[in-house]
Amino acid sequence: MMSKNSISKAIICCLPVILVMSIAALDELPREHMIMELQPTADSDFHWEANPPEQLVELGRMLFFDKALSGNNNIACATCHHPRFGTSDGLALGLGEGGDGIGTARIAIEEAHGGIHERVPRNSPALFNLGAKEYTVMFFDGRVEVDTFGYYESGFITPAKWKFPNGLENVLAAQAMFPITSPTEMAGQRQENPMAEAKALNNLAGPAGLWEQLGEKLGGIPEYVQLFKEAFPNEVQDSSDVSAVLAANAIAAFEAKAFRSDNSPFDEYLRTGHGLKDAALRGLRLFYGKGQCGSCHSGTFQTDHEFHAIAMPQIGPGKAHGRDASYWRETGMNAFVEDFGRGRVTYQAADNYKFRTPSLRNVELTAPYGHSGAYETLEEVVRHHVEPVKCLDEYQMPDSLLPELDAIYETTAENAKLNHNRMSDERREAFLRRDNWVMTNNTLKKNIAEANELDPLNLSDSEISDIVAFLKSLTDPSALNLEYLIPANVPSGLPVDL
Repeated sequence: MMSKNSISKAIICCLPVILVMSIAALDELPREHMIMELQPTADSDFHWEANPPEQLVELGRMLFFDKALSGNNNIACATCHHPRFGTSDGLALGLGEGGDGIGTARIAIEEAHGGIHERVPRNSPALFNLGAKEYTVMFFDGRVEVDTFGYYESGFITPAKWKFPNGLENVLAAQAMFPITSPTEMAGQRQENPMAEAKALNNLAGPAGLWEQLGEKLGGIPEYVQLFKEAFPNEVQDSSDVSAVLAANAIAAFEAKAFRSDNSPFDEYLRTGHGLKDAALRGLRLFYGKGQCGSCHSGTFQTDHEFHAIAMPQIGPGKAHGRDASYWRETGMNAFVEDFGRGRVTYQAADNYKFRTPSLRNVELTAPYGHSGAYETLEEVVRHHVEPVKCLDEYQMPDSLLPELDAIYETTAENAKLNHNRMSDERREAFLRRDNWVMTNNTLKKNIAEANELDPLNLSDSEISDIVAFLKSLTDPSALNLEYLIPANVPSGLPVDL
């Protein structure tokens, strides 16, 4: 038995070790605290308590896959958010109006309605778990969000401002009102169809506006009138009661039900403390600890729903932001090529190049990554987060990332008529230079780098591999095959993208 004196000496000798262990324990606290705060999902976390009416969901399913929602009857919501491509399209930047096919096989074609006028400027985001109540902002720049200030009667802050109609059930339904208004995505170009013309005149919600036209269009299809009556028995008595607002509510109900995805190995871990393999478990601790990923990708769905600038490369045509005229001067094409993200919504320079933190659920299935789809693999995008400015500076766009556009159309005016003509080879070559313009322009690239908020980290290759393993543990096996959602036909009779 040790004497009191011996015990005292032993304690004194061990003090340095005890202090080191205490400091190490303190370092562990933040990440352990963040992990312990994570909660498994419950039905109450979702709109409609995760159980919207069956008739509402079925109507939404038909609408989601029906090209009748587009101005030229040639593209559906599902075209760019397809079940076969992880509710996205597998492309860095999609081909909207005028394209043919789905996913990586979609091509620009020459036919009626003028063909492709440009690539969709941003990557098609996945739709998983958007029916969760914690989602209050939509789109990469958050231009549709719940109005917590009480500014607008509709309850939502949107590009339509005070003209946005009432009656939208939630922010997911509010979001569904806007892709149909985009000339590049679904509406079509001016003078191609009445909906596109209404958009060109900025008439979305007024008499004969785009949304009113859509309601009349759907109300003219008998099968839809019956489906609307079944889904909205108190609101729809005849075809005149069918509206874009009710259609958006139905689409939101379908998306919330069909794309709920919370049965991954990670979810099993939250519920039982088991389910993650060793590499994924190490990755989880790195994700919420040393890797600092959880600072922005927080919560059960790995998003803080905020906006951050992380020096993400911008490829593609941009959103016509900024005033840099270098592309215009060199090519003669009148266009600006930057994408300011949140900055163009708030009109605050401090918000330029900030984009919403995406959820990482099923992220393994939703490549390419970034607001412009600049990265093809999870490892690449994780490495970017580790050294954002360095990766931005060294970024080289793969030749295969943006498929060549053989046919591009442009709008020209002749007297009082607009024509949609195929670009000459010379102009097409100049047009395509904008795909990589920002990343080869030192000034524009420097602007993105200077807005960066992330400090570089020291992570080894094995640690990056473990983080990727954790990200793959966020894949819900049920999301691997969603083709059962695709209807054989839709009420309009238009072809369904299979």
